[in-house]
Amino acid sequence: MTSFSRRHGYSGQAAPITVREDAPEALGYAVVQIAAEEGFSAPSDQRALICRVLRVMPDQGNWSEHPNIAGEVKDLISTCTWYRVFDIAEAFYAEAAARQSGFRTRDGSAADFENKLNDILYEQGIGWKMQHGQIVYRGDQPFEQAVSSAQAVLRQSSRATAQNEVAEALSDLSRRPEPDRTGAIQHSMAALECVARDISGDPKPTLGTLMKNYGTKLAIPRPLDVAVEKAWGYASEVGRHLQEGREPSAEDAELVTTVCAAVVTYLVKKHDAGRLP
Repeated sequence: MTSFSRRHGYSGQAAPITVREDAPEALGYAVVQIAAEEGFSAPSDQRALICRVLRVMPDQGNWSEHPNIAGEVKDLISTCTWYRVFDIAEAFYAEAAARQSGFRTRDGSAADFENKLNDILYEQGIGWKMQHGQIVYRGDQPFEQAVSSAQAVLRQSSRATAQNEVAEALSDLSRRPEPDRTGAIQHSMAALECVARDISGDPKPTLGTLMKNYGTKLAIPRPLDVAVEKAWGYASEVGRHLQEGREPSAEDAELVTTVCAAVVTYLVKKHDAGRLP
């Protein structure tokens, strides 16, 4: 039976993002608890996986499941470097998926692990989410909605190249220890450029040229078309003429990615009306 919060839509409601380069102690505790619910109930199983990820030896003096090994698990995940908590979460997901595919157990689910973990990440205002077993960058709600909509319409319209550019933009934002914000801006704009080329039927020009030569065909309402051209100009400037001290901020990269994703969704829906599933 599902919980009250999940039945009534309260579970996983997004708090404002306040955590990016950290993993609060409560998150590590939640990872272990969710793993226990999804087929890793024995602390010795949890310890084996965590030690493998951290490349450390288990304490041979701890042999009883409770409280010794359970306490060791708590110490391991609460004292490791913050990004290792996310490595451990990915490892639990991968192991759960392997168990399912190998029919070794009917207990637990990789998908349930992911959903429960994302609930915690959203509720704790942590700027990451798990997507198909991998921890990826998460922005605030407008960013998430714009990118998700763009990915959905690109997938439905079989525009794999543009869809891949959106994925690359997210990958660049997720890159650590330093995100590639310039790359994210370039890939976001490339996705929009790819869609505009497809709709115009001209596979070579840049987005700026496409807007000038095929403005009527693309049919982006004025003065929004001017805003799109300005965004393309900004992306070109950032990508081609990067200067010391002028690297785009996280907010800049999120803004351009959000705008590009929203325009991609608009163009595909407008020009593929009646053809989308």
